[in-house]
Amino acid sequence: MTDHSSRARRGLSLAAFLVLVLGGGLLLGYLTAPAAWYAGLAKPSFTPPGWVFGPAWTLLYIAIALAGWRVWQRDRGGAAMKLWAAQLVLNFLWSPVFFGAHRIGLALVVILLLLATILAFIARTWPRDRAAAGLFVPYALWVAFASTLNAAIFALN
Repeated sequence: MTDHSSRARRGLSLAAFLVLVLGGGLLLGYLTAPAAWYAGLAKPSFTPPGWVFGPAWTLLYIAIALAGWRVWQRDRGGAAMKLWAAQLVLNFLWSPVFFGAHRIGLALVVILLLLATILAFIARTWPRDRAAAGLFVPYALWVAFASTLNAAIFALN
């Protein structure tokens, strides 16, 4: 394999991760956009304005894709890759449960499992790939905040 073909394959695999994560996340966000039901919910005072979520999730999805791509290159079937895949499933599940099914309590369970999976990914990747682990730190912080927000909305409604 030539150096050029190796770089091309790496670029294609990175593009695939970006399309999967960013494309999937943005599509789900579009399909499950907050509507009248969400607007009518009681929300805590620390609820960010709606415009914050799109840019925040766009940056986070890019970081999630990069972290997954880094781990996939090194160990496609390993525990870290399985944790990465699990967090993506949980991430993509939350919006349909919360915004689509209006199941605030079940969404809280999903997001807490997501947070645990993110933290497990960070712990698992830290010794071998600190860059991948580091890419998940802002994600963990955001999901911890989102978990608190979800719990407060559950308590208020």
